[in-house]
Amino acid sequence: MVAYLFNRKSNKKPVPFVNEVTTMRRHMEAFHKGVYQTWAEKNCFLSMLPKDSKQRREQVTIETQSRLDTHLKPIPVKEKIIPYTDKLFRNAAVEWLVSTDQPIQALEHPSFQNMIYVAARATDGVKIPERRATRQEIIDTFKQQLIALRDRLNVSPFKYST
Repeated sequence: MVAYLFNRKSNKKPVPFVNEVTTMRRHMEAFHKGVYQTWAEKNCFLSMLPKDSKQRREQVTIETQSRLDTHLKPIPVKEKIIPYTDKLFRNAAVEWLVSTDQPIQALEHPSFQNMIYVAARATDGVKIPERRATRQEIIDTFKQQLIALRDRLNVSPFKYST
């Protein structure tokens, strides 16, 4: 609804007046913001100016909206496994023999064949242990062998007496 205000004492042009709440709030914000905010604080009134209302809504959204960041995890890149073929295995075996200067009989050794049989059962590739892990495994196996030998011989460690 548009109403026109006439000021009879002065010869000013008519000013359109709209009595919609949002228009009045925008007008208050544009022309009387300081006075309005002073009045609102003095009367413990929550400011209803458009920018203040928008700021409150955004603050509530920021405080209450959950985020997916904690649920999202990067997908690990899976190593592409080349399908097995006899020719590929022969090539790899010959390359291993030549590059490590192994005798040809190494392929016929029972422990090598056992290692290949164990690796063949793997469904998702084989993880080859690193140097440190292999070294530690050898040391642990050696210690277990010593303990087993001592128990088998039933010998307790002797003590020096001086």
